[in-house]
Amino acid sequence: MDTKKIRLSVLDQSPIRKGATAEQAVKETIELAKYTDQLGYTRYWVSEHHNTSSLAGSTPEVLIAHLAGQTQRMRIGSGGIMMPNHSTLKVAENFRMLEALFPGRIDLGMGRAPGTDRITASILNPSNQFREDDFVEQLADLNNYFHDTYEPGTIQAKIRAIPQVKTVPDKWLLSSSGQSGLFAAHFGMGFSFAHFINPVGGPHNVKLYKERFQPSDDLAQPQVNVATFVFCSADEEKIKQHQAVMDHRFLQFEKGGPIISINYDDIKNETYTAQEQERIRHNRYRVITGTPSQIKLKLTWLANDYDVDEIMAVTITEDFNDRLESYKLLAKQFDLQ
Repeated sequence: MDTKKIRLSVLDQSPIRKGATAEQAVKETIELAKYTDQLGYTRYWVSEHHNTSSLAGSTPEVLIAHLAGQTQRMRIGSGGIMMPNHSTLKVAENFRMLEALFPGRIDLGMGRAPGTDRITASILNPSNQFREDDFVEQLADLNNYFHDTYEPGTIQAKIRAIPQVKTVPDKWLLSSSGQSGLFAAHFGMGFSFAHFINPVGGPHNVKLYKERFQPSDDLAQPQVNVATFVFCSADEEKIKQHQAVMDHRFLQFEKGGPIISINYDDIKNETYTAQEQERIRHNRYRVITGTPSQIKLKLTWLANDYDVDEIMAVTITEDFNDRLESYKLLAKQFDLQ
């Protein structure tokens, strides 16, 4: 595996830096997409989050349309559409329209979590029961909508997703636990494991996906990537400060309070309890940091461990230029161009 060329991609949550605005965050997403397209990244996914002031990415289907028009080579997609929030027919129509506009360049990454708290999720979709069976039914219906097929006697026999186009977006299921990997294997879809959410059990879940994969009309062989937080810099002090901010951000999230944007000066004098220090040690497995030579070794090891040839880098920094530089250094280390 270490001799196989590793492809790099981007997962972008449109983070709102401290002192910046949501409009700036969206503009930075656009600039980053154009920049990483030039650097040779494989795909660029944008996320769906709701009711949080620290992330601007709430409507990936809207953002994808603009990003695909601003880029030339990369695949553009969702990481992901949170299916319980949406009508399956509307998802199918959104992504058929994207395929009509940018045939062969669109990825539909899907998740079964709401991407928000339960109250907000209930407002986004008042009929959402958070049932696994509902999610499986959505996946089956989605295939029917994309291929204009249906089970006799079902409501799909009377409905077509418009516009009816010849191409189908690449379909991926996102997971931090592995269950969706089994669904992806059953339906013949791609599988993306969220190491940046859960650093435990990923390689085993990827192995199960590959073993149980059933070819579909859209995908003949298993397709897998792993997403992780990454930060690369030639400045070791910046690496140290970045890790400290990430440590605090994870604790902030786990405590269940409001997630606010912070910088190093806000937390540099923080002290942590023994329990918090234990959580910090665990969460550090979710983040890969280092100088250029260090980062290549670490990411190559991660790819070997998961037995994948594609890594999706999630990078959030206090300074946008540091974010651009991190992706540039990664591209150089892995000879993307």
